[in-house]
Amino acid sequence: MSTPHNQAEMGEIAKTVLMPGDPLRAKFIAETFLENPVQFNSVRNMFGYTGTYKGKEVSVMGSGMGMPSIGIYSYELYSQYGVENIIRIGSAGSYCEKAKVYDVVLATEAYSKSNFALVQNGYDKDKTYPSDKLNDMIRESAKNLGIPLIEGCIHSSDVFYQEDKTPYHEKLYSDHGCFAVEMESFALFHNASVLGKNAACLLTISDSFVSKEVTTAEERQNSFTNMMKIALETAINL
Repeated sequence: MSTPHNQAEMGEIAKTVLMPGDPLRAKFIAETFLENPVQFNSVRNMFGYTGTYKGKEVSVMGSGMGMPSIGIYSYELYSQYGVENIIRIGSAGSYCEKAKVYDVVLATEAYSKSNFALVQNGYDKDKTYPSDKLNDMIRESAKNLGIPLIEGCIHSSDVFYQEDKTPYHEKLYSDHGCFAVEMESFALFHNASVLGKNAACLLTISDSFVSKEVTTAEERQNSFTNMMKIALETAINL
């Protein structure tokens, strides 16, 4: 039962999927952490794998960049493949001093000016929300691993390159409490809500609007292991 974007058959994808934006990060996670990983998708090079972690079946698949992309892949996983839980594991830019490079972020809500949810089913609010149950389990996993989390509202942006050079991040932080920015979670949380599924978002700060800290593409692909470990430890308890 393949889709235009996923060649997997029913039963080849686990009930819980870890979803980085970068398909090469999905490949890294599968090869580094999963036992006997089997690739289930290569359509458009959006790699997906299923294996076991500590005896529990887990899948990992890339989402691509932006809300339309994760909107397609997450909707199909939930509606066509019986997936119950998606944990996004991505990178983010910091809007404030408290979130520094390599810190791990747990999103408690996603703010966006995107029309994704409005077009998808008429939802006209500017915030979407993760699963409370999934977030609680992530907190417990992080505590057990001794990895601190920074929690709060994140900004899901439709635009990476913005012509307005004014420090708009300061207003997003002060007016909406957004302390970090990424480009996918608003859509993921919305899809989960519409379909009665669970979603969460773990992020690693990769760069900053308030300091000169930055990571390379290779570091983002291979070095965000704390976030990966938290997600994996959560997945085996679902």
